[in-house]
Amino acid sequence: MKRILIVRMSALGDIVHALPVLSAVRAVHPDVEVDWLADRKYAGILSFVDGLAQCITGRPELSKAVSVMRARDYDVAIDLQGLLKSASMARLSGATRVIGFEQSALRERAAAWFYSETATVAADAHIIHKNMSVLPLLEVPDTNITFPFVIPPSSIADHVAADATARGANGFALINPGAAWPNKRWPPERFGAIARHLRDRHGLRSFVLWGGDEAPLADAVVHGSSAAAVRAPVTTLGDLLALSARAALMVSGDTGPVHIAAAMRTPIVGLYGPTWPERNGPWDADDIVVSRAEACECHHKRECRRGAAEMCLNEISIESVKDAVDLRLQRAARGE
Repeated sequence: MKRILIVRMSALGDIVHALPVLSAVRAVHPDVEVDWLADRKYAGILSFVDGLAQCITGRPELSKAVSVMRARDYDVAIDLQGLLKSASMARLSGATRVIGFEQSALRERAAAWFYSETATVAADAHIIHKNMSVLPLLEVPDTNITFPFVIPPSSIADHVAADATARGANGFALINPGAAWPNKRWPPERFGAIARHLRDRHGLRSFVLWGGDEAPLADAVVHGSSAAAVRAPVTTLGDLLALSARAALMVSGDTGPVHIAAAMRTPIVGLYGPTWPERNGPWDADDIVVSRAEACECHHKRECRRGAAEMCLNEISIESVKDAVDLRLQRAARGE
């Protein structure tokens, strides 16, 4: 093999979960050039990844992307998304071999029409292990999960760490209250209570992550924290990598930043409702998930069928998250 294309076009967390495939391929086939096809909206994270020959953006300029891919003369294209869109782009790349998941593991089963080979996926596999199921077809043996991130210098991370030290804290925690799906957002006042607990019990300063129009949400967490938390500065993806690498803990729902933090081996407490933590949760055995997925009535739906006031995530109590925080930090301390 000379060139391989990985197709995982969206979203941020899913691209992160696909990165161990790149690491594994490069470890066994160091001379192979690996390209990645991603939507422009999410491609930025790949600029912090080691081992990619190039990133091709597939939306909105699909015809241009096809031209670029065909000129690369791929030996293999791997679809790690399992949609008709991604499978067709893998086929349109002109690759000699087009690899995808077996039909039962596809989000859109008709995507299987575009594959020349399929990988067997274990039932109920975590998404990382599902992605890595393609590796035997590339003569890559079972391997450890490795994320090929290169952490950039970050003045934001330097500032946050210095601020925590100046205030006499034992370090800092990251609180991420936002999510694209409304039913993945735990109430901000409860995050504020967790920030107070992190300060009073563990001596940690909390910084509240936010992006886009989430500043009011971050401010609501800060307001509910009795000055235990502060809104984080405006951050880029590079800043988020650097912050996560230094943080003592992240508390978050199921959204992109928590998957970046997990890749950085940041201790995690994850809050799950409409998605299954067994599939999408932190993969480190020491991380802790507080989940209401078993009781959820809107799995993988953006809006709660019960209404915002009664969504399953609201059934997660402050005390249960405090207990999870205590246990996760105990595990982290034992690992030092």
